[in-house]
Amino acid sequence: MAGQTDRGRLATGAGRTRPWTAVRAISRIRQPEADGHDIAGPRSAVIDCAVYLEGVRQPESTDYVEALAAARAHEQGFVWVGLHEPGLAEMTRIAEAYGLHELAVEDAVKARQRPKLEHFGDVSFLVLRTARYVEHGELTENSEVVQTGQVMLFIGPQFVITVRHGDAWHLSPVRAELETRRELLAQGPWAVAYAVTDRVVDRYLEVADQIEDDLDSLESEVFGRQGSGRIQRIYQMKRELVEFKRAVAPLQRPLMTLTAQINQDVPTEVQRYFRDVQDHLTRTVEQVNSYDDLLNSILQARLAQVSVEQNNDMRKIAAWAAIAAVWTAIAGVYGMNFEFMPELAWPYSYPMVLLVMLASSLGLYRLFRRNGWL
Repeated sequence: MAGQTDRGRLATGAGRTRPWTAVRAISRIRQPEADGHDIAGPRSAVIDCAVYLEGVRQPESTDYVEALAAARAHEQGFVWVGLHEPGLAEMTRIAEAYGLHELAVEDAVKARQRPKLEHFGDVSFLVLRTARYVEHGELTENSEVVQTGQVMLFIGPQFVITVRHGDAWHLSPVRAELETRRELLAQGPWAVAYAVTDRVVDRYLEVADQIEDDLDSLESEVFGRQGSGRIQRIYQMKRELVEFKRAVAPLQRPLMTLTAQINQDVPTEVQRYFRDVQDHLTRTVEQVNSYDDLLNSILQARLAQVSVEQNNDMRKIAAWAAIAAVWTAIAGVYGMNFEFMPELAWPYSYPMVLLVMLASSLGLYRLFRRNGWL
């Protein structure tokens, strides 16, 4: 992290991130066609843009350039710009206006990042992964249980830019709820970062509780009296849990940084709120780890059941083969057509041989039944 900060300061020369040109951005970021964005299209990625003075949203409707100028005209003002899957051209213009570092902008456009916190001069870049539980009637080997997305935040002295990717959930309810908490919103851009992070982690808790219901169903099927359950379903649940774990676990380090006493970027009052978020995240991580252990136990138990079932099948096959071998052995002896064979001249020799075969088979059948092979 320190190396990234120094790199950002070297790029600016004085600690503030210098606006960068579109030429440099295009040289570092892949072409928009590969990302699925049409830079010439009319769609704007800006969902909402508002100026807040002392925790109160200002009614004027402005674009992000005018909003930043209006926020900087007041000491207690800041602007919140909300974006949804921005294209390269629009993100380049916003970066030029707000002085965002090219490396952070590249991450915001590509949106394939782990949760992390980086500093570029006086701008912090926070990456979160969102999660949503996908309702399903029955868990199958193709069921999608957890849908993930990303939210990235650029947090500057008098602005915060939120970039959302995917449709796991939306930020509009967060903005609406935060606007009712004037005292908290007056703390500035970091209050927005807290509100977004808190909503993300609260959703983690909801997803974890709903995953527990699926695990209970799997556990009942496997450990029930008539143990069953296809292994493919267990593997699918394992994959979905790993996807969820990748969203939850890496967020611990950024939150530890935000709540550290030596952190001078986050206001002290907002740090207290972040500590509460950290407690919730710790609980979620513990839940996910316990689910992972439980799922491993379910998988091992099911594999053991399959092995036992296969052994039972093999014993049944071996028992029936032994019963059939009696008939084959006796018939094979008499099929050799020797001149001197036992009881060949006796009129009842044929039914007697059949009777011996049947009696031997019944004896073996009772023996195998008593020993649990049949």
